[in-house]
Amino acid sequence: MLSLEDLFCSVDDFCNTFEPQWNQQLLEHGLQMRQRPRSLNLSEIMTILIAFHQSCYRNFKTYYQEKVQTEWADAFPSLVSYQRFIEWIPGTLVPMCAYLRSCFGSCSGISFMDSTSLRVCHNRRIERNKVFENVAARGKTSIDWFFGFKLHLVVNDRGELLNIMLTPGNTDDRTPVPKLLQQLFGKVFADKGYVSQKLAKQLLKTAGIQLTTKLKRNMKQRLLPLNDRLMLRRRSIIETIIVLQL
Repeated sequence: MLSLEDLFCSVDDFCNTFEPQWNQQLLEHGLQMRQRPRSLNLSEIMTILIAFHQSCYRNFKTYYQEKVQTEWADAFPSLVSYQRFIEWIPGTLVPMCAYLRSCFGSCSGISFMDSTSLRVCHNRRIERNKVFENVAARGKTSIDWFFGFKLHLVVNDRGELLNIMLTPGNTDDRTPVPKLLQQLFGKVFADKGYVSQKLAKQLLKTAGIQLTTKLKRNMKQRLLPLNDRLMLRRRSIIETIIVLQL
């Protein structure tokens, strides 16, 4: 985990390159709007948002009022009220996505793939929930049902993100795999939720990627090279990442 200073330097270096290109692209497509001056620049806003996800706080309002406005007041001398800061957050969506992609690692030929649920609300409130009403969907994990999205991830053998995708909760884990593994190569290891002979043949034929998964209980056992069996056991690397980040 980066310190606040290191995190800001990383984000600021990215923004110094990204913002001029982004503004130029908006201008070329006729989407550039008048921007009112803000007391906090994009780098500061993004740093505060990213630091929240690295903290132990579960509620952003508490984090902003207790941590940012109190302990970090000297680091951010032009802080605004909580309500004003919330109004600025939607404008960081594109830069945040671009920054995340800039932090991706490189494929080493050994990758691990998995998915996890992102719940929008408690199951008892599904019928009354209006957030993401026409976007989120009911889905099922190995544990229970949920309402929300699925986050699909692939990482390399060092635990570095290679790609991510977000789909409605009712999306089959195997559906986004071809797009998720674009520009990757080598072997990909996954759990039994990705078992599909058709998918494995498609990946091998179109991208040269060898998909290796665990077998379901009712499936006939197959012989695997010792190295592949050992790699399947190392799938815990991506499960650990999911637990730590979510």
